Amino acid sequence: MLKLTNIVKEYPTGDSKVVALKGVDIEFRKSEFVSILGHSGCGKTTLLNIIGGLDQYTDGDLIIKNRSTKDFKTVLSNVELALTLSGVPKSERKKRAKEALEKVGLGDQLNKKPTQMSGGQMQRVAIARALVNNPEILLADEPTGALDTETSVQIMDILKEISADRLVIMVTHNPELAEKYSTRIIRLVDGSIVDDSAPYDSSAETVEEIKKENKKSKKEAKKAKKKTSMSFITALSLSLNNLLTKKMRTFLTSFAGSIGIIGIALILSLSHGFTLYIESIQKEALTSYPIMIESSTMDMNAMMTGMTGTSTGEVTHGLDKVYSNTMMSSMMESFTKGIKINDLATFKKYLESGNSKIKEYSSSIQYTYGGKLNIYSADMSNGINQVYPSPVVGLANSMMGGMGAGMGGMMVDNATMETYTNKLLNSWLELIDNDTLLEEQYDIVTGSWPNNYNEVVLIVDKNNEISDIAIQGLGFATMNDMMEGFMAMSQGQEYVAKTYEFEYSEIIGREFKIVLEPDYYAYDEVTKTYIDKHNDEEYVKNLIANGETIKVVGIVRPAEGSLMVATTGSIGYTAALTEHVINRTNEAEIVKQQKANPDIDVFTGIPFEKPEEVAPEAEAPVADVP
Repeated sequence: MLKLTNIVKEYPTGDSKVVALKGVDIEFRKSEFVSILGHSGCGKTTLLNIIGGLDQYTDGDLIIKNRSTKDFKTVLSNVELALTLSGVPKSERKKRAKEALEKVGLGDQLNKKPTQMSGGQMQRVAIARALVNNPEILLADEPTGALDTETSVQIMDILKEISADRLVIMVTHNPELAEKYSTRIIRLVDGSIVDDSAPYDSSAETVEEIKKENKKSKKEAKKAKKKTSMSFITALSLSLNNLLTKKMRTFLTSFAGSIGIIGIALILSLSHGFTLYIESIQKEALTSYPIMIESSTMDMNAMMTGMTGTSTGEVTHGLDKVYSNTMMSSMMESFTKGIKINDLATFKKYLESGNSKIKEYSSSIQYTYGGKLNIYSADMSNGINQVYPSPVVGLANSMMGGMGAGMGGMMVDNATMETYTNKLLNSWLELIDNDTLLEEQYDIVTGSWPNNYNEVVLIVDKNNEISDIAIQGLGFATMNDMMEGFMAMSQGQEYVAKTYEFEYSEIIGREFKIVLEPDYYAYDEVTKTYIDKHNDEEYVKNLIANGETIKVVGIVRPAEGSLMVATTGSIGYTAALTEHVINRTNEAEIVKQQKANPDIDVFTGIPFEKPEEVAPEAEAPVADVP
């Protein structure tokens, strides 16, 4: 039935070990009342816990029904759960619980609350709970320790009755009760058995008895293999009953949990709100004032400081005389040293190499190239009308170039000047390469967004208005129309600006023509050079007539709360158009010839002048300043 073989139990205490059981060998009969006696600390409770599977032995073996407990995977394999967990139906549970309570003498106490029962009655309830699953072994650790003499006798009578058909193992300090009720007494001293009043050895049984017992054990084990289960309704009922039993604890737990959940929700909400707010501020700032990296830039702060003549160094003279400062030389130094040249080609390679994380934090990256995008109105009934670059830009560049020359060319180079005037006076611009952001920031008034490189959209403001520069950009006005007002005002004449209004149908489908820059140059077979045809009107008209067509496919307007107001009044084209023009330009014959002969100017047939090599300046010695 139950056998312990050389059971050893050790507890580690620092660097040493305390031995609670020292090689205990003991075997129990199927039904008997065994009392284990001994002084405190002798190992009684440890032995009982090992038998019950509540503690693990250090060495030896515990055998139940000829099966070693070393084969058991968990403590659950050793201990049966209550009837509810065993999946016993409700009606059966009630019946068996009632029978168990009647067996321990509590048949008339079925409806009492636990708080209304005495200590002895509570102990009987514990015995009934142990018996309800009909166990083969009942373990009792000091069952009468907290009871008076009369109640102790009642509990011992119950255990005596139970031992008639099953094994009862009891740990007790009371030798009188053990002598009176037990059928066997085992005495422990310092972890070892020193006396056994009725030892048992299963090896003395006959072969037939062993076979019979094994067959019965297998049958019982097979029957006990039924998987424990609990219905959903039962589980819900038990949970609800547990919650209602301790209402205050349930309330406080729920309240504390709610505070935690609400606190976490508030933190997450605030965090999310701040994140959205910061993102909106970033979008607003970078949309209105995008980060621009030019090929050449100037430190304007240093330039303005130099122009004011304000001394930024330490003053080494008194106030007794008039002294001169170095405003002119400081200004010249600011102009020369303040200009920075950026290697944009290398920077572009870095951005597209995959090593840069800049794209992760940007909505779009756009590149502006030095080549021209020449766009004309397809309608030449009133002559040639170039809409991009606007003729106004050429006039402005000429005026600004003259101003720059008047200042000795010290301000900025012509290429940089053209970049700024292009941005200010041109109505054609490249859309950001981010469809999601565009759809968030704009509403479609009519038509659609561009789907091909040769499609553009008109961007109006919130009032459906566009500037007079955009009127010329759409080809509804010419350079002469715009210059008429400028000349009148410059001569002091009164001028009333002309206003326009258009139906959507007049704009949607409006066509333009692209002319590539290399196409303006015609090859002369006689001189074997290329001739510039920019000023040949008939030649240019032919280029326009045969150029690729661009058309307006949509009109868009800033959405409510849009941050991209700086782009209103513009004709927007995609990066695909820029790439298309670059690729077409590289395919032109004149470009191919120039690349094949980088040292020869294909326009004149004359070699380029090689820049003179300048010897590097010697580094000035560094003086030690005391």
